[in-house]
Amino acid sequence: MSKRDFYEVLGVSRDTADRDIKKAYRRMAMKFHPDRNPGDAESEDKFKEVNEAYEVLSDAQKKAAYDQYGHAGVEQGAGGQGGFDGGFSDIFGDVFGDIFGGGGGGRRRSSVQRGADLRYNLDLSLEDAVRGVEKSIRVPTLVGCEPCNGSGAKPGTSAKVCGTCGGNGQVRMQQGFFSVQQTCPTCRGEGKVISEPCGSCRGQGRVEQVKTLSVKIPPGVDTGDRIRLSGEGEAGSHGGPAGDLYVQVNVRQHPIFERDGRDLYCEIPISFVDAALGGELEVPTLNGRVKLRVPAETQTGKLFRLRGKGVTPVRGGPVGDLLVRVVLETPVSLTSRQKELLKDFQQETEGGKKHSPKKNSFFDSVKQFFEDMT
Repeated sequence: MSKRDFYEVLGVSRDTADRDIKKAYRRMAMKFHPDRNPGDAESEDKFKEVNEAYEVLSDAQKKAAYDQYGHAGVEQGAGGQGGFDGGFSDIFGDVFGDIFGGGGGGRRRSSVQRGADLRYNLDLSLEDAVRGVEKSIRVPTLVGCEPCNGSGAKPGTSAKVCGTCGGNGQVRMQQGFFSVQQTCPTCRGEGKVISEPCGSCRGQGRVEQVKTLSVKIPPGVDTGDRIRLSGEGEAGSHGGPAGDLYVQVNVRQHPIFERDGRDLYCEIPISFVDAALGGELEVPTLNGRVKLRVPAETQTGKLFRLRGKGVTPVRGGPVGDLLVRVVLETPVSLTSRQKELLKDFQQETEGGKKHSPKKNSFFDSVKQFFEDMT
């Protein structure tokens, strides 16, 4: 029985580009693959035919011989079984490469790996965050094993080439039409094995340890800021570079001040007398006490700005301000005499719009509101 033209088998023309021939082959091979057509003898024959055609058309020399002499030019090297062994790897290497973003198999996985990055959560007081401080922290991590210098092998020995995969890190398993390339089970893809592991790290090249580090916190840091300590993360495997340590800052709540970026806020209670007559208040700042002059007739909730008493931003810029809000405190636990004095004061000011302009303005608006409703 005469063989079909290889170009016809793959459904391509003689001037089709190599990449398009490969695409056509993958499509046809997946269509007639025995796993997709169990027990179908015709699909199995077509699958062999597709692999035979692709083995020839994917090889520049065989393709040239086929184009010139036809099947006679490639009879010696175009066995269907041999074509499948290479072709099957191409199918799944390309398909899985497209899905997972990787290339074809067969590459040995490097045993030298960079260590993992670590994060340490550091709580700071507002004072330390604003002024800057140096803190000592203890970080549990993996460090390089000193006796074996991170190699994992017993001192005086070294890792040897894996006898199972010959150092490739991959082995090929073939059964009938199927040929699957997988990670070597002996060396786990590294290509080398340690016959005499180090007694300290048991062949891992790394040991657990708690490191004590000194961290310099710059002035002006705030919650969410990170400080990177290069090379202070986990040690890499088999002598690989260490990862980094990221110190995550969290500023604790303060009993007096609230922070908003470069500015600080605080509330100060003020007496009725000081609010009405004016006076001088003592205001706390992060750098000590300052005097604040409160003018007469100050209303509760009024905001005073003390310039330059805030925070110096960690990334540069002008110093922020301290904003002080005064809150009127109503007297409590009054004596009989004090109550009489307040009643006398109330009688003296009752009916005088000039003494309570906001109060009178509000009730005038309420009166007008109800009049409009009727």
